[in-house]
Amino acid sequence: MFPIIPANTATASFPENDEGIFGFGNKGGSPIQTAVTNLVSNTGVVASDTAAVGTARESLGACEYGGDKGIFGYGTTGTHTAVTNLVSNTGVIATDVAGVGTARNYLAACSYGNDKGIFGFGSIPGAPYLTAVTNLVSNTGVVATDTAGVGTARPYLAACEYGGDKGIFGYGRGTPSGTTADINLVSNTGVVATDTAGVGTARLWPAACSYGGDKGIFGFGYIDGSTFTAVTNLVSNTGVVSSDTAAVGTARYGPAATQYGSDKGIFGYGYTGAQSSITNLLSNAGVVASDQAAATGTARTYLKACSFN
Repeated sequence: MFPIIPANTATASFPENDEGIFGFGNKGGSPIQTAVTNLVSNTGVVASDTAAVGTARESLGACEYGGDKGIFGYGTTGTHTAVTNLVSNTGVIATDVAGVGTARNYLAACSYGNDKGIFGFGSIPGAPYLTAVTNLVSNTGVVATDTAGVGTARPYLAACEYGGDKGIFGYGRGTPSGTTADINLVSNTGVVATDTAGVGTARLWPAACSYGGDKGIFGFGYIDGSTFTAVTNLVSNTGVVSSDTAAVGTARYGPAATQYGSDKGIFGYGYTGAQSSITNLLSNAGVVASDQAAATGTARTYLKACSFN
């Protein structure tokens, strides 16, 4: 006879998402912003453009929610916005949902608590220009009003999940004229911690995603002095950021990254001196591969990505 397990020992869990989506961004030219998307298969193959849905914008955030869905939110159309667009578990983008919370751009977002998300930090119109405000996303995709900022207010950062149910914000511009590598951990209840001293190259506009089921990675970015980089920093399943891993792939800033195939990741697009469609796959051991031979989709920067399904 099998033993009876008490109900209060059960832990909710969700499978790791199998596919990804890149969306929105700055494509240069006129109009500058786009809402085009590109799906990523469970083997890391990036699809050609899917027609734009929702308000074209750049410098936004994106994360997973609900265990198998995603959300794009905030950014700029030329004017700061808080509009959001939900992503179904088949990768279909929904029309705009009216914005909640402080309109801003150059923010970041990640999932936490297995099935919820958080948007945080960014740049706001008017002094003091920088913010650390956050907005939680429920497991049904509802964005909450502002939570008072914790940590150094900054834009141009990135965020990802780690530890299976927690998150991390990192890097960005700590002052109007300086870069930082500081991080802020997010608990599995969505509470943002105060600053932890940064590790690795301080930089702007990196990208980040989870990999290996419970770890994360920050990669690429812009170093003050007009230098682009492809350096990466791994995040352990306890939220510890490692020192720099030597750069692989084309140095660039403003790419996006997402998990795919349950335990792998992909960095894509970004600015190399011009908008690009370059992608680099990430193994489930956190190893970044050289540039994929075929670039796919609209070349752009300041886009975002998340996983689904």
